[in-house]
Amino acid sequence: MEIVVTGRHTQIKQKFRDVVESKMNRVTAIAPDAQRAQIVLTHEGNPRQADTARRVEITIIAGSTVVRAEASSTDEFSALDMALDKLTLRLRRTRDRRKDHRRGYINPAPVDMGPVTPVEEESAAAEETNTSPQAAVASDLGPGESVEVQVGDTPIIIRRKLHIAEPMSIDEALYEMELIGHDFFLFVNKETQRPSVVYHRHGWSYGVFEIDTPEHVEH
Repeated sequence: MEIVVTGRHTQIKQKFRDVVESKMNRVTAIAPDAQRAQIVLTHEGNPRQADTARRVEITIIAGSTVVRAEASSTDEFSALDMALDKLTLRLRRTRDRRKDHRRGYINPAPVDMGPVTPVEEESAAAEETNTSPQAAVASDLGPGESVEVQVGDTPIIIRRKLHIAEPMSIDEALYEMELIGHDFFLFVNKETQRPSVVYHRHGWSYGVFEIDTPEHVEH
């Protein structure tokens, strides 16, 4: 498995790289087909956020499946451990889902998240594509391409990316949302063919939004 460790606003020390590589066997033990692991360490310079000064994001690519987890702590090593705990739980869910599929259940269609770009390359690409906010929103994008711009002198940044995915059911969308560890998931409902979003509400409660135009609803 290829392991890529990068940093945002911080230098990666060799000790952290060594610890990451030694702990990746937890991933390969659950997902032996994992092809790539990307670990991003971010340093938050605001002293008011000292308790979460180090954030570790882990992304695992296994075939067409993408599993993500992240955690923050006072130091990178404890943040790494917490992120790995979340990640291995999601990987086990993926493995169990595959076992259910072999027993006759339907496995959700994988979502193509596009290529995972190392942080340095992604930042360089963003600088090359920086243009007006209007162009960022209106420009045509290819699968996996992204554009990022800053709105004038404000701290607001607009980032737009195109993902290609097969339509799926609400249950499958909820499963994908849990895999990537987000509070929401955008998808195309295969029953209605409408752009939809599933999201966490509270506890084990979820919600779903569907979007359509007045012309389609009237018909």
